Amino acid sequence: MTAGRRLRVVVVAPLRFPIRRPHAGGLESAVWSEVAALRARGHEVTFIGVRGSDFVERGSAFELPELRWPRWASPDDERYPPSHATRSIPALRRALEAVSARPGRYDVVSNHCLDALPVELAPRLGVPMITTLHTPVDASVAAAANRSGAAGSRFLSVSEYTRRTWADAGVESEVLLNGIDPTAWPAGRGGEDLVWFGRIVAEKAPHLAVDVARRLGRRLVIAGRVGDPAYAERVLAPLLGRDVRHVGPLEPTRLAALVGRSAAAVSTPAWAEPFGLVAPEALMTGTPVVSFAVGGVPEIAQASVGMQVVAAGDLAAMADRVDGLIRQSELDRGFRNTIRASALARFSLEARVSRLERHFDALLAGSPVLGTGRVDELTS
Repeated sequence: MTAGRRLRVVVVAPLRFPIRRPHAGGLESAVWSEVAALRARGHEVTFIGVRGSDFVERGSAFELPELRWPRWASPDDERYPPSHATRSIPALRRALEAVSARPGRYDVVSNHCLDALPVELAPRLGVPMITTLHTPVDASVAAAANRSGAAGSRFLSVSEYTRRTWADAGVESEVLLNGIDPTAWPAGRGGEDLVWFGRIVAEKAPHLAVDVARRLGRRLVIAGRVGDPAYAERVLAPLLGRDVRHVGPLEPTRLAALVGRSAAAVSTPAWAEPFGLVAPEALMTGTPVVSFAVGGVPEIAQASVGMQVVAAGDLAAMADRVDGLIRQSELDRGFRNTIRASALARFSLEARVSRLERHFDALLAGSPVLGTGRVDELTS
C-alpha cells in the first residue's frame, strides 16, 4: 500500500450470522479477521453486518436484522427462512444505498456477502468494489457479475479451485488465500487425542472422523456449532461416548488450545470445500492434519509441511496417514515447530492483508490487475 495512506473501507459481511466470536464458521472467521487486521493497520472500516456483530455500528443503516425462523422450522445452515428475502435483503439494499448516497465518503468496498445484490449494485454504487468468492458457483451472483462486466466488481477467490470453477461460469478472479492470525493460533505441545473441529453438518461429516479415531484406538474430541440439528441427532449423537466427545462451539482461545494439545487433526469434508480454514488453523499450532482431497484442500497440503490428503471416503488410508504423522511427531521433536513455520510462511494474516491492500491500490488506480488467471500468492 502507498506509504502512510489510510483507506476508508466498507466491508460487507454475509447475512446468515453475526460476525463475532465464537465464529459461526470459517467464512465468518475470515471476515472478522480481515476487519480486525485492517483496523489494526490504521484503516477506517465501516462494517455492514448482522445485528450483534462485533464491528457494526448499533442503530445505524449498516446494522442488518438477524434471521427470523418460523416456529415450525429449526434453524440450519442449508436454507434461509422467509425473513431473508423480506427483511435481510431490503436492509442490505438500504445499507448499500447509504454508501452510494455519500460516494466521496468511502474509498473502496470489500464485499464478502454471498447474495447477488452487492454485485448487482456495484456499477452504480459510486465506490469501487472487490468481491471475494468464498463458495462454489452461485448462479445469481455469476449472472450479476456477467451482466455488470468490467463496470462491476473485481473478484478474488480463496483458492485456485474456486477460481477455476467461477471462471467456467464467466467470472474471472485472482487467488488470494485466506490468512490465519498466528497470535490467535499459538504453537501447541501436542497430546494423545485426535481433534475434529468445524460446523456440525452433513457436508463436513464428523461421523467419519469417529471411524478413523476408533480404527486407531484414540479418543476424538469434536468441537463446533451444530448447523444441522437433524444430522447431529440422527448420525453423530449415537456415536458419542467415552472415546468421542462433542464439546460444542468454543471461544477462539479455547479452540486453539484444544487443537494445539491434540496429536493430529482430522478433516472429513464430504463436499468440494472451496478452501477450508481448519487445516491452516491446525497447522499454525503445529498439529498435523489429514484431510480428504476435495475442492481446494489439496492446494493447502501441496505447499504445507505436516498435512496429507487421501481420496474422499478412504477411511483406512486416512487412519494410516494419521498414524504416520503422529509417529513422525513422536520421533522428531522439532516436527511440530517445522509445521508451524511452514504455516506462518504460507498463511500469515498479515501477508494476506498486505496483498489485499495492494489490490485496493490497484483498483483505485484503475490498474488491470484482474482477469489474468494468475495466482496471487501470500508469499510473493
